[in-house]
Amino acid sequence: MASPRRGWTNEQMDWIISAVLRAGVTLAALTVLAGGALYLVKYGGQIADYRAFHGEPTRLRTVSGIVTSALSLSGRGIIELGLLLLILTPVARVAFSVAAFAWQRDRTYVVVTLIVLAVLLCNLVGGYR
Repeated sequence: MASPRRGWTNEQMDWIISAVLRAGVTLAALTVLAGGALYLVKYGGQIADYRAFHGEPTRLRTVSGIVTSALSLSGRGIIELGLLLLILTPVARVAFSVAAFAWQRDRTYVVVTLIVLAVLLCNLVGGYR
């Protein structure tokens, strides 16, 4: 006789995972919206100069720079933080899945999900090299 599994049912896991994804996307959208509004308040009246391309400032090319810029209430920094939150939303979903499968003692899915999480993190961290 098989021992009963402990932990969440598949339906409960699906509901929690969908809540994590909804919360992540909503938080990211609200953050980008707030940053965009702040940016428009500060720079909305300026005329754009399209003759020369100006790339992203160097301070907004690292996670620490984005967080520092957002904490100083820079509109561009807050927008970038929102985009970073949007990128991290599926990573949080996979991390939650690892914990949920471990709670259910489903070793096969824990291993597979850890591989997926490792691939995601390697691409996020090593993608700029």
